[in-house]
Amino acid sequence: MLESSAETYRVEDTMNRIARAFGVENPQSYATPTGIYFSIDQAEPANMMRIMKRTTDLNKIAEVNSVSRRIAAGELDMKEAYHALKQLETLKVLYSNKLMVFIAALASGCFTIMFGGIWADFLPSVVAGGIGFIGFLWFDKLVEIRFISEFVASFIIGLLAVFFIHTGLGVELDKIIIGAVMPLVPGLHITNAVRDLLAGHLVAGLSKGVEALLTASAIGAGIAVVLAFV
Repeated sequence: MLESSAETYRVEDTMNRIARAFGVENPQSYATPTGIYFSIDQAEPANMMRIMKRTTDLNKIAEVNSVSRRIAAGELDMKEAYHALKQLETLKVLYSNKLMVFIAALASGCFTIMFGGIWADFLPSVVAGGIGFIGFLWFDKLVEIRFISEFVASFIIGLLAVFFIHTGLGVELDKIIIGAVMPLVPGLHITNAVRDLLAGHLVAGLSKGVEALLTASAIGAGIAVVLAFV
């Protein structure tokens, strides 16, 4: 669940529910965006697992919630629950890269119109957003630092937006850029940060908030470099 960008309080609650369903009276769980700690009691040794890479997969989070509810309802024994969770762990991402690029491109054009752009800028925004998202996916495979991938993607979007304006294919530079970068904006991280803070998970909430801030800064920096030197 943490690898799929679930809230930390949801992860802890799910772990505790599953443990109690299998007879653990006092489970102790603690989750951060980069690790999980769990013990079957306060005085018992704790197990720790690192979270090395995080993506966004709300479908997998929903599937784990479904399995945990079945466990709590007594529909699955420990062996069946283990196999069900192992199957979810190996489950591939629900959407292919091609589909994500198509959705990002279409969303870019729609965001441009939603933010007050004109229909003449719809197609340039679609192209800029789609190519920028391709650059993000490609560069994300080359380097493990996600912020660099977002910087490169926004840089590509900025270059394409300026190109469309200079060639007369676009009209409003700001509307094209705003629409095209929206698929990169860390909306889920901001939402999870607020929800974790409201739930009292200050460490997780602050760390996710900082991560969202760094992502937004990387996007802004990529656009700023283009506007400053082109």
